[in-house]
Amino acid sequence: QLQLVESGGGLVQPEGSLRLSCTVSGFALDYGSIGWFRQVPGIEREGISCLNLRDESVYYADSVQGRFSISKDNTKNTVYLQMNSLKTEDSGVYYCGLDTGRTAPPGHVRAMCALGPRTNHWGQGTQVSVSS
Repeated sequence: QLQLVESGGGLVQPEGSLRLSCTVSGFALDYGSIGWFRQVPGIEREGISCLNLRDESVYYADSVQGRFSISKDNTKNTVYLQMNSLKTEDSGVYYCGLDTGRTAPPGHVRAMCALGPRTNHWGQGTQVSVSS
């Protein structure tokens, strides 16, 4: 059974760092796309960063460009989101979303971050709170 489990959230001061992990079971991260999405109450879900698992093309939202970095470790079947120079507006619940589709047209990672995974696989989320 395919399952995504996020971890690594917590409370951090502004300018601090956190690393989120998304460990996937039931699916090898050899193809498809995966991404991190942020949800804040009253605000539309935002795609933060998405990664094409085959060609490793990436997309970052403008709000995190240069501060966040997405990566994967195939040996652990885990995707990470390294978050540096955190701001209060980075707070929210971070979800990992997986698209297991075999076809990914050019620009797919941007579309995935905008629309979410086509195959609708999600983790349970991890809370990130940035506050002094």
